Amino acid sequence: MLCGIVPGMTDKVRENRLRRTAERRGLRLAKSRRRDPNAHDFGTYWLLSIRDNAHVFPGGGAYRGAPGADLDEIEQWLSGAHATEVSAG
Repeated sequence: MLCGIVPGMTDKVRENRLRRTAERRGLRLAKSRRRDPNAHDFGTYWLLSIRDNAHVFPGGGAYRGAPGADLDEIEQWLSGAHATEVSAG
């Protein structure tokens, strides 16, 4: 769990930090608007291209209906090599 790297970081602070990181790379962090904890995409996130609103991560398809990722997965993806590929393209 990557959250353990910075003790005491709340999800909202972490979400805002990841949102800023994504924006610097030409991406937008989108959060599921579902309020039902039993919904399949409740509490999940997607990375979308700022340029054309295309779905970037996780796995293909439009973000509506595509399975989302949690903050750990988003953070891991943004810290990986693929994030620089998006902004360079």
